[in-house]
Amino acid sequence: MPQVRQQPVDPCPFGPVVDLVFGRWTAHVLWVLAYHGRVRFKELQGYLPEITPKVLTERLRQLERNGLVARTYHREIPPRVEYEMTALGQSLVPVFRTLTAWSDEHLDEVQAAQRDYDREHALTGTAGGVAAEPVRARDRA
Repeated sequence: MPQVRQQPVDPCPFGPVVDLVFGRWTAHVLWVLAYHGRVRFKELQGYLPEITPKVLTERLRQLERNGLVARTYHREIPPRVEYEMTALGQSLVPVFRTLTAWSDEHLDEVQAAQRDYDREHALTGTAGGVAAEPVRARDRA
């Protein structure tokens, strides 16, 4: 009798959402759009000065493809392009607010735990040579 292979159960049911929303620069772009509303490319880039134009373009296309951001092209001279969150993207705003509140309440504790861990493992030499980047509070524009 042939064995039936069962599909593995995803141990993290929100993993796909993390991949969609919290990739490098993706959450930053969404946060700016949630906070500032409809913006032009240069404005968006101004709010995120560390992102390159190429990466910003890639993230915007990805977010547009995923239905979280809408791109509006205005046929003017010079052409004008604006970006804004869709209703689907806006549905993430409560999640961002919850994460912001958690960060405000607990980030100092995380940083203290990191310092304690680093100090303890530096003394025992069990850190394995891996230096973790400390968690930083992001400026909230």
